[in-house]
Amino acid sequence: MTERTELDQLYVHESVENVIPQDAFVDAFDEVSIPAELVGDGREYDASDAIATYAPRPEFLDAGWVHCIRAGYDEFDTDAYDAAGVAFTNSSGIHGSTVGELALTFMLSLARLGHRYRDHQNERSWWEPPYDRPFTIENERVCVVGLGTIGEAVATRCDALGMDVVGVRRSDEPVPGVSELFDPDRLHDAIENARFVVLTVPHTPETEGLLSDEEFTAMRDDAFVINVARGPVVDEESLIAAIKNGRIAGAGLDVFETEPLPDDSPLWDLDEVIISPHKGSATNRYHLDIADLVVENVQRYQSGDILKNRVA
Repeated sequence: MTERTELDQLYVHESVENVIPQDAFVDAFDEVSIPAELVGDGREYDASDAIATYAPRPEFLDAGWVHCIRAGYDEFDTDAYDAAGVAFTNSSGIHGSTVGELALTFMLSLARLGHRYRDHQNERSWWEPPYDRPFTIENERVCVVGLGTIGEAVATRCDALGMDVVGVRRSDEPVPGVSELFDPDRLHDAIENARFVVLTVPHTPETEGLLSDEEFTAMRDDAFVINVARGPVVDEESLIAAIKNGRIAGAGLDVFETEPLPDDSPLWDLDEVIISPHKGSATNRYHLDIADLVVENVQRYQSGDILKNRVA
């Protein structure tokens, strides 16, 4: 790492508008020790500048530090940041409650048929489900694949509701609320008895297509997939076939191989699939959660401390 230059300016790139109101985000930095300003493309930067952004830009490689307001940073060339000596951080660690609640929302709705009741409400139809279809999630087994911040948040919430929680992770360090841990090599053992399989892993070459034909065959035929990770972690074509053929019961999906989900995707027409538009982290204070992280890192940067969530 090259020697740090003290930060003089925090720039908020206009691309943050993809997920949060840009003006509200800038206003959240009223108490930061350096001025904050909203900027667009084409600006020149130097080592005294910090940038908070949603999207990468080549000119950011001239700054002192760049913060990605997302947890996922696949679009950013971290090797280029390393080579340029520019610190790069992301927003992982702040999504536990938000994404954890969405995963739980999917599970509760799929169990108690909230999604089906809403469908019939829209049609003004007094629909009564088959007697054996609704169930309680209490005492059901949930397998959480990936036990980082989000996975742990899902696990503790499921445990609090009386579910039997197992998890998949490389480390054998105990996780609160998780009764049994499986190494990734034993994924089939972990998922075979689960009513819900919740994916919270990052998208990497190792996790791409993590759930496909073999995994859906290994699962119970009354099991549901909950994907709040990344779309490519699930083989979408295989998932659709598994649901249509009754190999699994359904899914709650916040992420997809192609986003927005194409109009002609069969997922739209499946009764036992709930779709949300990659908004697991969306709340009315998301911009404040990110701002708190950025402010903390401004303080760390200025004092020469290690930056939180540094990835390059």
